[in-house]
Amino acid sequence: MKKYVLLCFLLFTGIGAFAQKFAYVDTEYILKHLPEYKSALNQLNVLSQQWQQQVDNNFSQIDKMYKSYQADQVLLTDDMRKRRENDIIEKEKQAKDFQRQKFGPDGDLFQSRTKLLKPIQEKVTKTVAELAKSKYIDFVFDKSSEATMMIYASSSYDLSNDIIIKLGYKPGTVNK
Repeated sequence: MKKYVLLCFLLFTGIGAFAQKFAYVDTEYILKHLPEYKSALNQLNVLSQQWQQQVDNNFSQIDKMYKSYQADQVLLTDDMRKRRENDIIEKEKQAKDFQRQKFGPDGDLFQSRTKLLKPIQEKVTKTVAELAKSKYIDFVFDKSSEATMMIYASSSYDLSNDIIIKLGYKPGTVNK
């Protein structure tokens, strides 16, 4: 019986010695505790509100132009009607362009967000990597998003070069 218990103990400690260590962080929770992150979000909110007010004003002017046009439509000549319609269409196009420029996928708000938040996020990621290395953790996952992301992995588990070699190519010095 003693041999059986000793064997089980050695087996489980041996397996534990070779086990990979995992951890997780909640970057959203971490970021909420950083004053520079809160400040950056406040700056983005101010910019967003200013631009949104401009967008609202533009569309309000277009609405007034359209209502005025509808009221005067019966009194206008064909030429005058066409000119006012074109003015409304042009003003609406400018308003939509402005809105896209500020809030579009590559708009000013997105660029400002990247410029302000990326250094803070990189600082957190770097700190996670340093802490993981100091605690001998192999993988760190981020639980704050719906799709769990790995934000740190020990380079000893990176099989990328092995895959490249197995595919018959030579691994280079391409930046990952």
